Amino acid sequence: MALLAGIDEAGFGPLLGPLVVSGAVFRVPDCRLNHCLWETLRATCTATPDRSRHRLPIADSKRLYRSPGGLSRLERTALVMLAVGGIRPPSWRVLLDKLAPGASKQLDRYTWYAGTDVSLPLADGVGDIGTQANAVLRECTEQGVSLAGVFSEPLPEGHYNRLVGQTRNKSVVLLGLALRVVDRIMQSAPGERVRLHVDRLGGRWHYRDALMTAMCGYDLQILEESAARSAYRLVRTSRICEIDFVTGGESRHLPTALASVYSKYLRELYMHVFNRYWSGQIAGLRATAGYYSDARRWLKEAAAELTRRSIDRSMLVRQR
Repeated sequence: MALLAGIDEAGFGPLLGPLVVSGAVFRVPDCRLNHCLWETLRATCTATPDRSRHRLPIADSKRLYRSPGGLSRLERTALVMLAVGGIRPPSWRVLLDKLAPGASKQLDRYTWYAGTDVSLPLADGVGDIGTQANAVLRECTEQGVSLAGVFSEPLPEGHYNRLVGQTRNKSVVLLGLALRVVDRIMQSAPGERVRLHVDRLGGRWHYRDALMTAMCGYDLQILEESAARSAYRLVRTSRICEIDFVTGGESRHLPTALASVYSKYLRELYMHVFNRYWSGQIAGLRATAGYYSDARRWLKEAAAELTRRSIDRSMLVRQR
């Protein structure tokens, strides 16, 4: 058996809310390591949002979120696949600590996150999670496939600013989070062969030096470094890790698409709590997704209250 994993991010560009990097990991027979998981699980999963709801859509989170049903479709995919892995989180904080142990402790440093939780599912219309999870699990079992884990690294606003201040480069911060996910995946199954598909991070081509630092003790071979794909093989004794950074990874590999779903879903939960808090403090304040233009609108509308309360902008507004 081997591990087949994907890594993707959500929230690299916004002014408000967290940056989140996640990894989704499947255990597959060695003979299926080069197979398309969408094809392997075609009876119950699809790369295209399915209007009949018969199959579970596992696709780029931006496509799911923009499709009819928006958050409910994104949430259904996230919660169904967690249930396939035996995880049924009742709330946001429980989910955080399942995917990112200790992450809920970060929340207490932020007025808008502290002391609050959200029951899951959040959206209406998510449907019967257990029934669909059972169908996907049956097919996984028949094909010798299992969900081995989901690993997330959420970075709230103030924590993000501190790291960007230290590195002076937000792309370095993003890569650092991705490599932390890689390390957690490797630590989760120390004896198994691993293949990792990472969505291309910040447009860079060259990852050799970062990988050699993060995976000390491995011999590294560069397989390809091009505009579309940067691929490497790392070997230590009998352990092999193959990792590539690809453009449009969410459309190429099911695990990368699923990682995209978890990153986006976690970010949306953070933003839900953020907006719920501030709308309760400022009458008429419209919610924001946190992206640049709308975040500037939100900051303008909230300016008087933020000043009155002496809110530390380094904890609220992310550096660019």
